[in-house]
Amino acid sequence: PKIGTQYTLIWTMGSPLGSSPGGNNAAIFSGSVRYDTFSFGHPPVSPGCVKCSLIAISVPIISPDNFVTDHTILRKGMKRSKHLLKEQNNVERVLQGKTAVITGASRGIGAATARRFAAEGANLVLTARTVDKHPTLAGSLNETAEACTGLGAKVHIIQADLADEQSRLRIIPAARAAFGTVNILVNNAVAAIYKPLDQYSLKHRRIMTEINVQAPLDLIQQSLPSMFEANEGWIINLSSGSKRHPSGPPYDLGGVKGVYGFYSATKAMLDRLTTALASELADKRIRVNTVEPKAAVLSEGADAVVGDMLTSSQIESMEAMVESILFLAHCKPEHTGRNEISLDVIDQQNLTVMDLEGHAPHLGGKAS
Repeated sequence: PKIGTQYTLIWTMGSPLGSSPGGNNAAIFSGSVRYDTFSFGHPPVSPGCVKCSLIAISVPIISPDNFVTDHTILRKGMKRSKHLLKEQNNVERVLQGKTAVITGASRGIGAATARRFAAEGANLVLTARTVDKHPTLAGSLNETAEACTGLGAKVHIIQADLADEQSRLRIIPAARAAFGTVNILVNNAVAAIYKPLDQYSLKHRRIMTEINVQAPLDLIQQSLPSMFEANEGWIINLSSGSKRHPSGPPYDLGGVKGVYGFYSATKAMLDRLTTALASELADKRIRVNTVEPKAAVLSEGADAVVGDMLTSSQIESMEAMVESILFLAHCKPEHTGRNEISLDVIDQQNLTVMDLEGHAPHLGGKAS
């Protein structure tokens, strides 16, 4: 073992150690496999057992041959207990070798998805308008790219304005030039202009439709030849629960409910395009799905627009949203044509919400 290197420890429960590293409260589950991720030389953190199958810890190092957790000493003899030490880079990663295009990757859900995909071995094509610093919002393409290359990914960035047809039509050809193909497309970028409909200008309606509907379809159409060649592909469109029809009268217009009508209409259109595409492309093994947050994901952009209108109970973790997107980026061919909800996907597929580096379960789980 090398100091400062990330490792994953894999062991079969029921070993002579009698309990898992990191605590004496972890139960033994016959036949199950547990994974611990840790870095030599890092301070310990509290372990968290998720769905009785995954636990993550960090352990301090005494020496490469004798290192301790809170309650258990592991030695070279651990191999006799069916323990296995692997470098993180050798662990199977679900997107290894795939090329993913992610729009709106300078911040928020797009940037977080890029980091998670990087940790899972994807080549990344990241696009947004902000290459360097934004005048008011945190995040940029360069910052996202730096984080992803730090996780071992190959990254190509493209500055593009999705509201401009000629600008967005450069993205997929540039992706193919950089990596030869497109396997995964995440249409994450969004325009969200909130106004009552009686005040909604044609200019704003056109911007919203271009970014939220026309741009995703343009990028899908351009990505399909690569997916046809590979005989498979994954398309994930980011949607919104705001698309649901309001109930009433009386109507609840609290928060942004009285001003997001046109935004909601564009998301409803995107949902219907998704299911239509899924039906047309199913025999080509191309999965086309939408996913929306069950609660608000407080990205930098969302925080600026509606952050002061939301309570903690109305917010889900960024990690949970990204975990649902990751699932849809490697799901089976029959999982297509779905308008999914993030937390429901996690429950239905029995997923563990991991941190954005994929090293350990997110300590907050599905909550922020």
